[in-house]
Amino acid sequence: MGFLLSSVVSKVQNLSTSDHASVVSMNLFVALLCACIVLGHLLEENRWMNESITALVIGLCTGVVILLLSGGTSSHILVFSEDLFFIYLLPPIIFNAGFQVKKKQFFVNFMTIVLFGAVGTLISCTIITLGVTLFLKKLDIGPLEIGDYLAIGAIFAATDSVCTLQVLNQDETPLLYSLVFGEGVVNDATSVVLFNAIQSFDLEQIDSSIALQFIGNFLYLFVTSTLLGVLAGLLSAYIIKKLYIGRHSTDREVALMMLMAYLSYMLAELCYLSGILTVFFCGIVMSHYTWHNVTESSRITTKHAFATLSFVAEIFIFLYVGMDAMDIEKWRFVSDSPGTSVAVSSVLLGLVLAGRAAFVFPLSFLSNLFKKSPNEKLSFRMQVIIWWAGLMRGAVSMALAYNQFTMSGHTQLRTNAIMITSTITVVLFSTVVFGLMTKPLIRLLLPHGPHKGTSSMTSTDPSTPKSFTVPLLGSAQDSEADIGGHEIPRPSSIRALLSTPTHTVHRLWRKFDDSFMRPMFGGRGFVPVEPGSPSERNGHQWR
Repeated sequence: MGFLLSSVVSKVQNLSTSDHASVVSMNLFVALLCACIVLGHLLEENRWMNESITALVIGLCTGVVILLLSGGTSSHILVFSEDLFFIYLLPPIIFNAGFQVKKKQFFVNFMTIVLFGAVGTLISCTIITLGVTLFLKKLDIGPLEIGDYLAIGAIFAATDSVCTLQVLNQDETPLLYSLVFGEGVVNDATSVVLFNAIQSFDLEQIDSSIALQFIGNFLYLFVTSTLLGVLAGLLSAYIIKKLYIGRHSTDREVALMMLMAYLSYMLAELCYLSGILTVFFCGIVMSHYTWHNVTESSRITTKHAFATLSFVAEIFIFLYVGMDAMDIEKWRFVSDSPGTSVAVSSVLLGLVLAGRAAFVFPLSFLSNLFKKSPNEKLSFRMQVIIWWAGLMRGAVSMALAYNQFTMSGHTQLRTNAIMITSTITVVLFSTVVFGLMTKPLIRLLLPHGPHKGTSSMTSTDPSTPKSFTVPLLGSAQDSEADIGGHEIPRPSSIRALLSTPTHTVHRLWRKFDDSFMRPMFGGRGFVPVEPGSPSERNGHQWR
């Protein structure tokens, strides 16, 4: 009996010690997040630094300090977890990007974005896979199967759309932002689909049927994931419009928007779809319909709440990656052959550069062939910026690498340790070096800012809300389409229709949206109000 009691007491003490360690870890991490925000503010005017790089550097320095204090036994307070990244941190970032994106810019360039994000990712993955198959065998890092080589291609084809948000400005370079970030979202989704397909397919017998099956699987995932996001956004709009929850509680309608957005992501993951695409398009639909159905105070609240959650998650990710990069366990395996690790990292960086160049310039040329106006074409300088801004690798690559080469974040194999440390090196180098040089590169190649090459895109976008209408919202919400009396001329012939397909599709969508979608799901001009109020009586003029 005494032995049993002492055993229970010992377990309780161990549990208490574990809980105390967790509290200490979270205190330190929250303090570091605060430090990142303060330093980011102080460096706001710096042409080189941004919050992502600041958080990464602070994470690295903290990892070094912890490593020294622990006597070289531990270097982080939280172990990198792909579940934490994909389930909790990535959804608010991608959703807010869809919620805030300039939708007309995005959809005008939609075909180019899909071309870069889907076809370009496949080209990049192929180049990287062929390169690592050729070079890594010569470096003799250990046994790697064909599935490992293909997985490496998918891992390093994934761009860092999170860092793109930090280094590009939507208001200064709207065309570049919509192309690079839109491509990044599709690229991340394609890379994850590629990675999962590589793990699920039998790669011992590769033939044309597997290639066709993969293409069919990708198209299925892309379409169904997008539809799920659209349906989730429309459902939230319909519920809030019909019930008008805000007349009793603005907190409920804000909470409903947040929860339904997150539910769309989790439902996509549950159905083995792409949660990234789902929550991105859910954000777009919610900003176009749902956001206009809530009260004015809820509009301000949701806009800032989503932006804040996204901002904190972004900083958390880079701080997290920086601290985990100093994990001594992984580096100990490669300490006997540092030259091999450096060589592998150099090869991967070179292949990332070559893989991106292999599709950006040819696909840009192809895209320009279908654009009539010179102002809509991508100049060579803009192509260089698109190529450069997409070179950064981040937490998506880290998460996929951990999935492929570790077991619960740990590895005991030298080959796997080399791949993990090489991934960390590429992520750190690309984020810091390429991230630091992106803003100066834009100033060098586009010295006149957005007025050079993108002026036509911004000046002809009447969907941007006027600052005097919603002063606290700035230019983030542009979901309303062409309301200021700007009419797109109706094409007078079949030839004119085919020569301006984007304008034609936009005009037809406006007609369908105004006559069916907005009366059903709400939106600008169809805002629900409290029954019987003067606003309701005045609001009938919109209907």
